[in-house]
Amino acid sequence: MGIGDRTRSAWRVALAGVLSLGLAGPVQAQSSNGGMTPHDVASIRTVSNAVVSPDGQRVAFLVSVPRNPLEESDGTAWRRLHLLDVASGTSREYVGGDLRVSSPAWTPDGASVTYLARREGDNATSLYSISVLGGESTKIFEHETGISSYVLGQDGQTLAFLSRDEEPEYVADMRKKGFRQEVYEEDDPFTAVWVAELGREGSARRLSLDGDASTIDWSPGGDRLVVALAPTPLVDDRYMKRRLHIVDVASGTVVTRIENPGKLGQVGFSPDGEHVAFVSAESINDPKEGRLMVARASDGNFRDLLPGLEGHISSFQWRDQQTLAYVADEGVETRIGEVRVDGSKDRTLIDGGDLVFTSMSAPVGVETTAFIGHTPTHPTELFVGSGSTVPRRMTDSNPWLASRKLAPQEVVEWTAADGLRLEGLLIKPLDGRRAAATIVVVHGGPEAHQRNGWLTGYSSPGQVAAADGFAVFYPNYRASTGRGVEFSMLDHGDFAGKEFDDIVDGVDYLIETGVADSARVGVTGGSYGGYATGWLTTRYSDRFAAGVMFVGISNTISKDGVSDIPEEMFLVHQRMHPWDDWQFFLERSPIFWADSSNTPLLILHGKEDPRVPTDQSIEMYRNLKLRGSAPVRLILYPGEGHGNARAAARLDYNLRSLRWLEHYLMGPGGEPPAWEVRYEEDEAEATARLTSDR
Repeated sequence: MGIGDRTRSAWRVALAGVLSLGLAGPVQAQSSNGGMTPHDVASIRTVSNAVVSPDGQRVAFLVSVPRNPLEESDGTAWRRLHLLDVASGTSREYVGGDLRVSSPAWTPDGASVTYLARREGDNATSLYSISVLGGESTKIFEHETGISSYVLGQDGQTLAFLSRDEEPEYVADMRKKGFRQEVYEEDDPFTAVWVAELGREGSARRLSLDGDASTIDWSPGGDRLVVALAPTPLVDDRYMKRRLHIVDVASGTVVTRIENPGKLGQVGFSPDGEHVAFVSAESINDPKEGRLMVARASDGNFRDLLPGLEGHISSFQWRDQQTLAYVADEGVETRIGEVRVDGSKDRTLIDGGDLVFTSMSAPVGVETTAFIGHTPTHPTELFVGSGSTVPRRMTDSNPWLASRKLAPQEVVEWTAADGLRLEGLLIKPLDGRRAAATIVVVHGGPEAHQRNGWLTGYSSPGQVAAADGFAVFYPNYRASTGRGVEFSMLDHGDFAGKEFDDIVDGVDYLIETGVADSARVGVTGGSYGGYATGWLTTRYSDRFAAGVMFVGISNTISKDGVSDIPEEMFLVHQRMHPWDDWQFFLERSPIFWADSSNTPLLILHGKEDPRVPTDQSIEMYRNLKLRGSAPVRLILYPGEGHGNARAAARLDYNLRSLRWLEHYLMGPGGEPPAWEVRYEEDEAEATARLTSDR
């Protein structure tokens, strides 16, 4: 039996363990060397959306619980509401079951937690409340077309919420009769801002604002809202044209417009209502919102509080009316800082070190701060700190991880051919082998980056591949975030140029230092990382022995004609249109180089992907079939979009992609492995076979 068959046997043993334990955690589902398996990944729980109570004594947070598609109905993960008592350090589930809870928030008196959910009997997502004393949840507000987000006023009775507009009655009636035509990019419903008084039936009032609403926040006095509006519901407009408006609630009129320069992130009023803080791009050509801005609510004039920051702000929290705390991505690490509204007294509160922060929550005037964070040894968990004290971990959502052996993870640095300093992350083989088969995992965006935290997921082999003897390399190539605006714009007008050469330079570094075997390097990635995978397995086919391409770009000309973000691609990446230089766009397309490809490529794609439509993968497949000289396989996932959300599709992806990489980097190669994936096998039989193999 070959190495490939041995590894597949290990996967089957792992799955049997998962099936026997359900969602409680795959305690027995481990590889023969004690490392992680794909089925461990399928069971990982994660923590998110932490919010501290007004008195700082409790924290509400969500726990995402994956479904087991072989024992229950397939679908996305359940999200359950938990409450932590800060003093005792104990937490428990408050709202569980088969629900997808979202948007937890505290009532101003701290007596209850509100949340959104679509419970049994609901026609749409509604607003619920549950007392901190426990008991049953109470529906406190519903709306015919549902509630996508909300914010309570400081009186606890005034509600502002977002909801999509109803379909015109005539159109709805005709649709029932079979007239189900779609008017492309014209019949999408707008999302509107509504205000209502809880407990007062019929009080809901739609504000007549011009545009598609997304982010909202109350002023402390309850007389104004800050609202982000885009001209239309189109994704391109939401990315590039959302602008902030301060609205007088009584009249429904815009009193101040804030011309944020480009992409927009978190928004929030100051405690005194004099300012609005927001995370924004620096300019319309800045690929990523990451500048911490503060505007005067009276006139909309704003300033960048941290000009020249060689990093990106991911979130902030008002500490008092003159001070903001923030989370900054800086390189592969994160940092908690604090700055005044005039840009003075910027200081570091907490250096992340081995802990990667993703968000923070602290009520004004309260020292208790909740963080969501992760490390190389565990996915996101809840942490609580006070002031500048190092946060303390409060949850252990995956206790079974303690029984897994995790491979060492480290930061690596190399120099590109043009002298640019670059960095990334490396997970070494669990068995410590040198000159190992290596998988390069390319992040998407490219306005994103890999942090030195938990790197393993359904589409990221991480610790699973390391357990099987692979080295796994995560390069932060030029145009990644975390190193400031200038660095993130280094790919403009040069897509697939030096940015992807950086990855090859990183691989060369790993070969020179004895980490990687030059003959056994594979590459994988999704979206823009899928584009990189297509490019590296065609243009640089002689350097890569296998590839797994996920929702990736294959033809930059046709992609611009079918994607829902052509304007975003033009403004923050390409800086030119295909008709400006047809030949350049063609030569920066993986299909252009298909006839020189001898790299086996597995292509996977969601059939309902609007960002990078499925045609891109079909083009890649067909060109490689007709012109390439290596095996190629295309897998399509019905019902999935730009990335897999459902449990079955995620598990299939993980098993299938790892099998492909193992087959060509460690196994016999040649003809591709069988297209079928066996999701169930007798545990005793698989265990016996694994024992004989190893």
